[in-house]
Amino acid sequence: MAAHSLLALLDHAFPGGGVAVEDRTGGGDHFQVTVTSERFNSLSLIEQHKLVNAALAAPLADGTIHELRIRTKGTA
Repeated sequence: MAAHSLLALLDHAFPGGGVAVEDRTGGGDHFQVTVTSERFNSLSLIEQHKLVNAALAAPLADGTIHELRIRTKGTA
């Protein structure tokens, strides 16, 4: 899966936020995503990561993403 596909999924899930996707190995299955969104304000880190995982549920479920590192941040 190309990083731009993940970027599109995350942009859709977190409109108006800041999203970055890095293919860590160049193989298209190990990614680091960084998401900044007002949706994360007042949520715990675990709750923030659950929202990101939910946005990427399909590629995670079908094995397209083998490894995912998540960084999140609220805007407050």
